[in-house]
Amino acid sequence: MSTHMQPTLVFPVISDIHIDPSGEGSVAKFERAMLQLNARAPHQDAFVIVGDLTNNGLEEEYDRNLEVFRKHKLPGATPLITIGNHDYWNGLPIEEAQARFLAKTEMPSLYFHQVIKGYHFIVMATEDKVTSGYFSLDQIAWLREQLQVAAADSAERPIFVFLHQHLKDTVYGSEDWGIQDNIEPLMEALRPYPQVITFSGHSHYPLQDPRSIHQEDFTSVGTASLSYMEVEHGKLQGNLPLGFEKFSQGLLVEVYEDRVAIHRLDFEYDRQIGDAWIVSLPASTSTFTYTIHRDTDAPCFPDHAQLHVEADCTTSNSTVIVFDQASDNELVHAYNVTVENRSDVEEIVHYAAFSESYKYPVPEQLRLEIPGLKPDCEYSIAVQAIDAFGNGSKRVLQGSCRTRPVEVLKVEN
Repeated sequence: MSTHMQPTLVFPVISDIHIDPSGEGSVAKFERAMLQLNARAPHQDAFVIVGDLTNNGLEEEYDRNLEVFRKHKLPGATPLITIGNHDYWNGLPIEEAQARFLAKTEMPSLYFHQVIKGYHFIVMATEDKVTSGYFSLDQIAWLREQLQVAAADSAERPIFVFLHQHLKDTVYGSEDWGIQDNIEPLMEALRPYPQVITFSGHSHYPLQDPRSIHQEDFTSVGTASLSYMEVEHGKLQGNLPLGFEKFSQGLLVEVYEDRVAIHRLDFEYDRQIGDAWIVSLPASTSTFTYTIHRDTDAPCFPDHAQLHVEADCTTSNSTVIVFDQASDNELVHAYNVTVENRSDVEEIVHYAAFSESYKYPVPEQLRLEIPGLKPDCEYSIAVQAIDAFGNGSKRVLQGSCRTRPVEVLKVEN
């Protein structure tokens, strides 16, 4: 294999390990992830964890985490670890929680800049326990200086920036879980540098979603979670869908002279998710492909697709529908379900449901319970597929049902 085909730099990025003080589940997930990463990349130049090593910042949680980490971290991999909001949740004053993190992880400081094989790694740190994160103006001024140093050293190489919380309104999950305080000065510091690639966790949102990479002025990448999955509110399955704990994902980054390849990994099933995301080098906004405007193709249902109403499961206030899933060039994210009461034309109810693309394998059919109906009424049901970028299918699946009347219990004298 030629030298050009070999990466010049390799490092995993994981987050949200959430080691708890007792159970073995979180430890087993961490160990399994590290073993798979080592098998895929037997040479690593760094190993990055972007926060929430622990569930509550307790000493025993740190000890359990770092025992696994030090046992399996490859000898040549420089550890780079950021503090997350959960690592503050130990009841200690902020300074003492930070001191515990530094003592346990042996990081040089909360935020720092390190050069590995000529590449610049900038590690940032949320400075408080608030869920949305707090990055002070002092830290942002420091970041601005470090970016200037990195760009002056090598304008054509990527600059890697790591932080726990997402930059608001970038990757999938950032609209709900992104940084709020001082976000504009933070973005202003980053905007002049298209060669920046940020990595952030916190939201636990799955990497199957193509919005987990975002490019505008620079590149942002979500890192999912090792511990459990979460998704946005407002869908029938809830933000912690059934099976949410059967989840463990992260990234493996390979840097070449002309590109950065970001591999999405599913540690639960020991597989790669989709194709690698590729950031061309030298970076330029004119070559960015992972923008919010990247996809205008609508999903479509296969010709054989049908919507079936399970009459046996229809009650006086709910019904169950089953339908064939649509397909998309990127990902079918959700379905809009419109339920219209034919007995009362004023009553139209709208629901949204995940396509359950976060499952492996993705189910070929989706089964949904539709709540909130009235007794003894005729309903028409329409289902439209929606992709990750809001494009809706032209074809809409149709069905109908009649809810059962309310049974009146006879009282015997």
